[in-house]
Amino acid sequence: MSSIAIITARGGSKRIPKKNIREFCGKPIIIYSIEAAIKSGVFDEIMVSTDSAEIADIAEQHGAKVPFLRSEKTSNDFATTADVIAEVLEAYKTRGQKYDYFACIYPTAPFVTASKLADAMGSLKEKLADALVSVVRYSFPPQRGFVIEEEWIKYQYPQYERTRSQDLEPIYHDCGQFYICSCEKFLNEHTLILPKTMPYIVDEEEVQDIDTISDWNIAEAKYTVLYQEDYRSKELDKKS
Repeated sequence: MSSIAIITARGGSKRIPKKNIREFCGKPIIIYSIEAAIKSGVFDEIMVSTDSAEIADIAEQHGAKVPFLRSEKTSNDFATTADVIAEVLEAYKTRGQKYDYFACIYPTAPFVTASKLADAMGSLKEKLADALVSVVRYSFPPQRGFVIEEEWIKYQYPQYERTRSQDLEPIYHDCGQFYICSCEKFLNEHTLILPKTMPYIVDEEEVQDIDTISDWNIAEAKYTVLYQEDYRSKELDKKS
């Protein structure tokens, strides 16, 4: 069964300029996603969907393909990830290239690894699932959350006020790293969360939203701690 990795990397970024190619622990952040996809060995094609010639150039230098640039329609602030993926799959189809599965990998996901992608693809095929999404468990139970009404705090779900945290059902959220889907099922439904979507649970330590410079700094700190030895050896190689 054939598969394609699609790394979605739009050029514009208001809060963090050139976010998708900003240097992260020594190299442009998009390279982590490209390298993970290449090293996983589970993709027949690895491409970057972008509207930026600069991003396209960096992507191609590091082993990804950019056979076409995004259309104006999928480059604006209102285009969804599903819109971008659909455009890519249709463009490949017109070129006579069809795939059974695609992985959508975000370009600012340095904690995605080759082993995660390979493991996730294997799990999806083994379970005969329609799709897979990387998720992380909420660190605090949402069932114990507060709302503010007329300046006063109250439980959003008062029925859980006296329930022990360990007795509450775990709730997860998308960790913003990758999705894997059946191309056929996705094109029929135009959504990344299909009827038979399985979770790929990621540890909280390996998850970090990167929306602000502060988020970026936290992500670099986490990455340095988690992959400290590898990162330090690279820095020593540079200096020697």
